[in-house]
Amino acid sequence: MGKVLSALMRSFASLARPGLWRYLLAPAGFSLLLWLGLAWFGLGELVAWLLQNPPMTLLASWGLVWLATFLAYLGGWMLIFALAYLTTAMIAAVFVLPWLLEKVAAREYPELAALGKDSFVAALWNSVVATGLFILGWFASLPLWLIPGLGLILPLLLLAWFNRKTFAFDCLAVHATEAEWQEIRRAHAWPLFVLGLVLSLMAHVPLLGLLVPALSALAYIHYCLEALRQLRGGALVSITPQQIQESGT
Repeated sequence: MGKVLSALMRSFASLARPGLWRYLLAPAGFSLLLWLGLAWFGLGELVAWLLQNPPMTLLASWGLVWLATFLAYLGGWMLIFALAYLTTAMIAAVFVLPWLLEKVAAREYPELAALGKDSFVAALWNSVVATGLFILGWFASLPLWLIPGLGLILPLLLLAWFNRKTFAFDCLAVHATEAEWQEIRRAHAWPLFVLGLVLSLMAHVPLLGLLVPALSALAYIHYCLEALRQLRGGALVSITPQQIQESGT
């Protein structure tokens, strides 16, 4: 937990640099517009659809129409929030994270050698897969909403998994080799998930939640680059894959 808190504290400390705020505010503005648009045009249709499908139809057959309606509206709002967050997080992961990574790595982790691959296609595919699996998991979890409390807990856990899946890979793609990425994913699986869970809780805080997708990118950058620095034992020489190739010829 200490490493998670350290990454969060470093992220908030980085916000003292005014130049980073534009990377947070742009996704936040997009998220706000998308959220309002989805709510305005889609909430009614979404609630109606939920009321016509299990488990809401089961509750209605038991005479609990009020509970079915309440859960349908709750589910509708949570799905709208999730779709807005997922879309903004994809934008943050694919477009904002590389800019943040370049700035933060150069300033705070200059000794880390960039031994990975900078692939826009790989980052986009990773985000698309994470989004697709999240949506499938969300719909698959609907029957479990009948269990008190799970309707609130399961979306948080799914969003925590999404954060880890989306941002951890992209943060290390440029700097870590495949072997280093596999080792960090194995050794830091739980802390990376806990970091995603903390961020998913923050995402539900009014106003602050709008900043969380870009803040998630920043927090995972700090956590992952620090984990890589410790894995390499604090190596001080920064080299590139091209230099390695040239030295071997």
